[in-house]
Amino acid sequence: MNAMLLHHTVSLADNPEPLRLEVLPDPKPGPGQIRIRVSACGVCHTELDEIEGRTPPPVFPIVLGHEVVGKVDALGDGVETYQIGDRLGVGWIFSSCGLCPFCKAGLENLCPDFQATGRDAFGGYAEHMVIGEDFAFPIPDIFKDTEAAPLLCAGAIGFRSLRLTGLEDGQILGLTGFGGSAHLVLKMVRHQYPQSQVFVFARNEKERDFARSLGAAWAGDTTDTSPKPCRAIIDTTPVWKPVVEALRNLEPGGRLVINAIRKEDVDKSYFMNLDYARHVWMEKEIKSVANVARLDIAGFLKLAADIPVRPEIQTYPLDQANQALTDLKAGHIRGAKVLVMD
Repeated sequence: MNAMLLHHTVSLADNPEPLRLEVLPDPKPGPGQIRIRVSACGVCHTELDEIEGRTPPPVFPIVLGHEVVGKVDALGDGVETYQIGDRLGVGWIFSSCGLCPFCKAGLENLCPDFQATGRDAFGGYAEHMVIGEDFAFPIPDIFKDTEAAPLLCAGAIGFRSLRLTGLEDGQILGLTGFGGSAHLVLKMVRHQYPQSQVFVFARNEKERDFARSLGAAWAGDTTDTSPKPCRAIIDTTPVWKPVVEALRNLEPGGRLVINAIRKEDVDKSYFMNLDYARHVWMEKEIKSVANVARLDIAGFLKLAADIPVRPEIQTYPLDQANQALTDLKAGHIRGAKVLVMD
């Protein structure tokens, strides 16, 4: 099979082509595993974190990619859930122990043995991948493969983030950053909380225009003051400035949910602008989002089909994965980026 491999961590600024197209043997599914012939794989900012060493893979080389869609083309021994030809998706959660208190409580995203697709095991920047049958998800018929791919991470993590805000209908939600995940959250909010206004904070005017076109009640710069304080804000950026500015725009008792696997150090000094009275006092909260659980992916796929959610996408051939990553790093975003295998 053709696959894009990462052989070591590197700064994308120093090496804009960190992945190499190589031919690997087709993987064989083990007991309880299925093999998927990949048709589409979304490109996520977490791949930048892996490449640049903020959440490095434990072994190299590695095939990145955790927004995977394709059809089952081989079954391991004992597989009972799926059949050849079933169309499935795979997200960031590759496996968990299933035995610890977190797993038993449905919080497998916090499992100490959590394994991530495309970091701890080969992912979807390839023509095939294997996964345990319990960690793959049927794709609703309403979605094309390329539409479904970003739903598996950007959508699922947005779904979890929105739940963690504790938002109630009629309360104001802020979104800081407006890329692959945030634009899906906006669509969810308009369906689930029709009386809630959404305020968007984004540094780029094109992103702000995009947000307004999807129904945002207001859109301004990262440092702007929103028309009213927000009950909750979801931060989807890789940097620190939006965290500080979002805290300033929360109402008393409000909650900031940080939807990021890692933060970059490029503007960490901005935290020196934090003023306790303006940004933290009045019982404001900060909550991080760690990974996703299977319930997030399954729950969001059902919701996305019911709405239905149609993600904005830009596609690239597999061998142009480096270009997709470079565009993502540069902020050339309208919606989500997806690799296609054919």
